[in-house]
Amino acid sequence: MYKYSLRKRVAFAFAICVAVLSVVWGLAFFGAIRLSEDRVLTQQLQVAAKNYPLLTTNLRGYNDVASLPPSLREWAQTNPAEGLYEFEAEQLHVAVIPAGDRASSNAMPNAYVVFDVAGIEAESAEDWWLLLLISTVVGTLGVLGFGLGVLVMRRAVAPVAELAKAVAELDLEHLSTDDHKRIDSGRFGDDEVGVLAGAIEKTLERINAFVTRERDFTSAASHELRTPITVITGALELLEQSDLAERDVQTLDRVRRATLDMTTTIEMFLCLARETDDGLYEEQFLVTPLVRRAIDLQRHLLSGKSVDVEIEHLDNPCICGHQQAFLIAVNNLVRNAFEHTYAGQGPISILIKAQELLITNQLMTNQVSTNQQHHDVDGQFAPTGAPSQGYGLGLGIVQRLCERNGWRFSLLVSEQRVVACLSW
Repeated sequence: MYKYSLRKRVAFAFAICVAVLSVVWGLAFFGAIRLSEDRVLTQQLQVAAKNYPLLTTNLRGYNDVASLPPSLREWAQTNPAEGLYEFEAEQLHVAVIPAGDRASSNAMPNAYVVFDVAGIEAESAEDWWLLLLISTVVGTLGVLGFGLGVLVMRRAVAPVAELAKAVAELDLEHLSTDDHKRIDSGRFGDDEVGVLAGAIEKTLERINAFVTRERDFTSAASHELRTPITVITGALELLEQSDLAERDVQTLDRVRRATLDMTTTIEMFLCLARETDDGLYEEQFLVTPLVRRAIDLQRHLLSGKSVDVEIEHLDNPCICGHQQAFLIAVNNLVRNAFEHTYAGQGPISILIKAQELLITNQLMTNQVSTNQQHHDVDGQFAPTGAPSQGYGLGLGIVQRLCERNGWRFSLLVSEQRVVACLSW
C-alpha cells in the first residue's frame, strides 16, 4: 500500500486530538473534585472554630421526636424510613437510624442525626460565581479543543490543500506547456495525494503534448489544404477571361460555388480542431446580412422549382460569436431547406427574431414517415421516397458549432413542415 497513508495520518491526528482533550478534561474534572473537597472541609473547620470549644454544634444526634428542632418534629412524627433526607429551606441534612426491631413489641422510636450545613454549603450568589467559573472553564477548553482539532487536521490534510491550490492556479482555458511542472508530484510523497498528483501531472503532460501536436497539425494542414484551393481559384479566374460556351459557363459556376464551399468548410474544420481561437469567438456581427448571404449562395438549388423565399424581420439582432461559424451553420440549414423543397411546395419561410432564427420549409402529404417525426440533429433527414442529396456539413456539425459558441439548435419535423431553429 502507501508508506504514509493519508487515512492513517488523519486517524492518527484524530486520535491525538481526542487523547489530548480527554487528558485535559480529566485533569479539569479531578481539579474540580479536589477543589470541592477542600472547600467543604475548610468551611466545616471554620464553623467548628467559631463554636469552639463546642465542636459538635452543627452535628447532633436525637433519640426522640420531641428533642428535634421544631422544623423537623412534624416530619419525624410520620415515622420516616431509614435513609438520608435533605431540607433545603432549613439547610439541614438528616440521617434516620432505626432503633431496635420494628417487628417486635419492644420497638423503639427512630434515632436522628442532624447535620446543620448553614455556613458550609455555598450561598446562591456563590453558586452563580461557581457556575460562571465552570462555564468559563468549559468554554475555554472547548475553544482550545476546537483550535487543537483545526491545527491537527490542517497539518494532516495539508498535502490535499497544497495539491488543490496548485490545481486552482492552472488556467484550464489556456493551458501552457509548463503547467504540469506546477504540480511537482514528487513533493507529495508515496500516499493517496501523491498518486493523485502524479495522475494529474501525467494528464496535463499528455494534454500539453496533444495541444502541441494539434497546433503543428492544423498549421501544416491549413497550408496544405489552402494551396490546392488557391490553385483552383487561380485557374477559374483564367477560365473566366476566356470565351466559353454557355454550358461551360454553367459548369464553371458550379466549380466556383464548390470551391467557395470547400474554402469555407476547410476554415471551419480547422477552427473546430484548434484549441485556441485567437478571439474569433468574441466577435460582434449582425445576423441579417449573413442570412441573406447564405440565401444568395444556395439560391441555385431552387432553379426550376418555382419556390419563393419569404424573409420576415421582427428584429435586427447583433450577436457575439464566431461569424464564419454562424454563416456555415445558417448556410447549411438554408441548403437543407432548399434541397428538400420540391416544386409547388413553397414558400420557404425565414423568420429573424431578437434571439432566434427560424427556417421553415413545407412538406408534401405522407412525405414524412411517423418514425421521423422527432428532433434529429445527429443524422441526416430526407423525406421518404425522395432522393437525398445530403445535408452539407450535416446537422451534427451544426450542433457542434452551436455548442462551441453557446448557441442552441433544434429541428422540429411534422407532417406538414420542417422547422430549423437556431437561437442565441
